[in-house]
Amino acid sequence: MKSLVIYIHGKGGNAAEAEHYKPLFPDCEVMGFDYKAENPWDAKDEFIKYLESVSAGYDQVYLVANSIGAYFSMISLSSSRITKAYFISPMVDMEKLICDMMMWAGVSEDELCEKKTIATGFGETLSWEYLSYVRNHPIQWNVPTKILYGSKDNLVSLETITEFAGKIHAPLTIMEGGEHWFHTDEQMKFLDEWLKNGKSFA
Repeated sequence: MKSLVIYIHGKGGNAAEAEHYKPLFPDCEVMGFDYKAENPWDAKDEFIKYLESVSAGYDQVYLVANSIGAYFSMISLSSSRITKAYFISPMVDMEKLICDMMMWAGVSEDELCEKKTIATGFGETLSWEYLSYVRNHPIQWNVPTKILYGSKDNLVSLETITEFAGKIHAPLTIMEGGEHWFHTDEQMKFLDEWLKNGKSFA
């Protein structure tokens, strides 16, 4: 039984992060996906082509996806041959996040509709096309999934992640004091234990 683990990084990450996960999946081939897409419509095309190109010859394909990488995966790969998924701090409600960022930036929906794109003071560019896309393409995800979430996540609320996990019947593990970006020694140790203990799905 040949198994493949595909690691999908978050914003600012890279495929080399997959090295961290190799010891956690000793019986699997582990590879990182160095995608270029920055929006869901480009991701859909790129993710589908990538999965088709690397998954041939494997009996099982697992995803380990981080943040926006998890969102792009759900938008792109819902109909693909994926056995299980492990999501770390997934973006599960992009419409809410974009609307939150609009509020932080003091931008109204009418203003964004008129200007199409607006740069913010916190490094993100608001896009009417992006907001319209996520509204017209809600997440449909039926892959057996486990979710890891940090209680101090500043991008996704506990209410949002809990509602989503219930909707897709995904076990949700919450690290008290964990952040959106799992990166400290303590957070990475928690993440590793979560993966080691979460291999079996009911």
